Amino acid sequence: MDFRIGIGYDVHVLESGLDFWLGGIKINHYKGCVAHSDGDVLIHAICDAMLGAANLRDIGYHFPDNDNSFKKINSKILLKKTLQLVQDKGYTIVNIDSVVSLQKPKIKDLIPEMRLSLSQVLDIEEDQISIKATTTEGLGFEGREEGVSAQAIVMIQKK
Repeated sequence: MDFRIGIGYDVHVLESGLDFWLGGIKINHYKGCVAHSDGDVLIHAICDAMLGAANLRDIGYHFPDNDNSFKKINSKILLKKTLQLVQDKGYTIVNIDSVVSLQKPKIKDLIPEMRLSLSQVLDIEEDQISIKATTTEGLGFEGREEGVSAQAIVMIQKK
């Protein structure tokens, strides 16, 4: 099989006074993600999608949240390690499509910077990465600004 597709999903609670990392960049906001790592939900969803596409289990299997070596780790490091796992299995990334769901802050103007950050880590073109943002119209944990979620789909191809 030359092409494979994987899906990833991640959620984190938002809490005042924490750094907010999303798509590999630090976002100026009064809340940030409660997490073992830096809590970058977009990168975590992308990692899970990549791992799923290559049939390599999930992010928690490779980078467990009870392993102190991953405590407060920059998620871009996890993304780079995930890329290496996928490449070791003989695959390359074709494209990434993702969506981030949060009420605030509005991130549409930050998407180009996120795409650049991710493309540099993954060594692919920015045009291969799509990031969309949505609110939940005030509904659910995202709408109440209690948390943030992200979904990603990744297509990989055998080299």
